[in-house]
Amino acid sequence: MAVFSFYIFDRHTECIYTKSWLPAQRPSSRTGTSASDDAKLIFGTVFSLRNMVRKLGGDDDAFISYRTGQYKLHYYETPANLRFVLLTDTGSPSMRNVLHQIYINLWVEYVVKNPLAPVEHKGGEGVKNELFELGLDQFIRGLL
Repeated sequence: MAVFSFYIFDRHTECIYTKSWLPAQRPSSRTGTSASDDAKLIFGTVFSLRNMVRKLGGDDDAFISYRTGQYKLHYYETPANLRFVLLTDTGSPSMRNVLHQIYINLWVEYVVKNPLAPVEHKGGEGVKNELFELGLDQFIRGLL
């Protein structure tokens, strides 16, 4: 299994965190696009698919993942409307539990409980938390 990249979007649809592990093989990148453009494309795709799932299946149904020929996108939405997105290779199993663990064990512990961390990330300011970044990197590398 290969993990390509990870994104966190806040409740204002801003990408507040992004991390890539295999930059040469990132499936979302096309020549001439920036990381910011990639994040916007990913959020737009997730937003559209999530709305389609809710309209077709009702409010109880949830969008979890989708797969293309090159990658699989995994999605997890928290009660506070944070959206965690993970791009992996097509053969990977469901990563919903992995995203939930990232939220509970890393995000809540290192960002939410940090009194110096901002509550809101205005204008896509981003998360600058060394413990979160190190923990995330170790967690993802432990899956590989």
